[in-house]
Amino acid sequence: MLTIQGRGVRMGDGLTRRSFLRIGALGLAGLTLADLLRAAETQPGRRRRAVILYWMAGGPSHIDTYDMKPNAPESVRGPFRPVATNVPGIQICELMPRQARIADKFSLIRSLTHTNYNHFDAAHWVQTGYHEPNVMGRGQPYPSQGSVVSMLRGANERGMPPYVCIPEAYGAARGFYQKSGFLSSAHNPLNAGGAALSERFHINRPELTLSPELTVQRVEDRRELQRRIEGAARSAEHSGAVQTMDRSYQRAFELVTSPRVQEAFDFGREPARLQDRYGRHAWGQAALLARRLVERGVTFVTINHFEAEIDWWDDHYNIETNLRRRLPIYDQALGTLIEDLYDRGLADEVLVAAFGEFGRGPQVDGYAGRGHWARAWHALLAGGGVQGGRVVGATTSNAGEPRDRAMGPGDLLATIYHAVGIDPHATVPNREGRPVPLVPTGEPVRELFQ
Repeated sequence: MLTIQGRGVRMGDGLTRRSFLRIGALGLAGLTLADLLRAAETQPGRRRRAVILYWMAGGPSHIDTYDMKPNAPESVRGPFRPVATNVPGIQICELMPRQARIADKFSLIRSLTHTNYNHFDAAHWVQTGYHEPNVMGRGQPYPSQGSVVSMLRGANERGMPPYVCIPEAYGAARGFYQKSGFLSSAHNPLNAGGAALSERFHINRPELTLSPELTVQRVEDRRELQRRIEGAARSAEHSGAVQTMDRSYQRAFELVTSPRVQEAFDFGREPARLQDRYGRHAWGQAALLARRLVERGVTFVTINHFEAEIDWWDDHYNIETNLRRRLPIYDQALGTLIEDLYDRGLADEVLVAAFGEFGRGPQVDGYAGRGHWARAWHALLAGGGVQGGRVVGATTSNAGEPRDRAMGPGDLLATIYHAVGIDPHATVPNREGRPVPLVPTGEPVRELFQ
């Protein structure tokens, strides 16, 4: 594994962490980085489009955030109260005042629904468009939306990766739903920092260098070894493929040492006041990194607001305590990201999407939490051609079912593909070369774009 690794960063709490960017295997059999670089070729003259997915693993409670029911019994409505936003008629949770001030810049889908209550199966469905029961432990059958965008769009700028996960693809060792599936491994994401991103791990100023175990000399040695293999292969009449491999090594080496890539991860270039606006916490810094990456040519960035041992959105217990801690941080990070994209004139080309694999149950139970609930959930969308200040769909009085305009994972993915300039009815070839639709069912939510 080739790793771009930064020196330890001393934080205010005295903790030292390393930030690193896994680039891919630099071996003789597979050239993950080189494949990824080929995927990053730009298409001249096309309009720039990008997506930042704020993935809320575990299933955030719609009824406690964006689809509140203040007139319902207390056991249904929960402990929080709604506040008015800057759009008449739209209310959201009182713990998200920053988003309440910019509701004219985002829209909500309140009537998403599906039928799977398992985290991993539901997440695979929502991020790939395909319902595959019992996906855990048997790999990822279908490509994630980020991998599809990597294949069909590539990077917006030459020399930048098309698809990045912050801090890493969920379940990176197992690859449940954020990897390339049956597509080439070239379309797997780059992992942007650390095995975990928690409140104890702050991305402050990762200065990207070759990791200590992979010096420039060792890279040069591998390149020399590759040249020797190339010569032997030429004598066996395989020169075309190996010459391509040699060029790929050259490009991989250039990316590893590229000042442009290093600069994208250099938070020291951001004004201190802006870093404060995003928040000097893991999720604020992740959102700021996502903005830097799309601004510099990455096409799809996933922020994984998840760490099972620290915090995620699976609030079976003590949901009030959990959300009082989590929502202000989420509100600061996401609200500032949306504002920053508008301030920089990037909102038209960058879609921000925030959602999880399902919602939470309409009853606060005996453990002061809410169970998994797939029959009703929500998504927030901003930028990328989406008109702000709109609500599409509605749920019943207890937020348990769609009341009108029911939509599924395929509709949400079709909307994202449409925003990034991909025909949601297009196909990609599987390993047997057969065409597979990007989404088996679903249409873009046209009301969001009109």
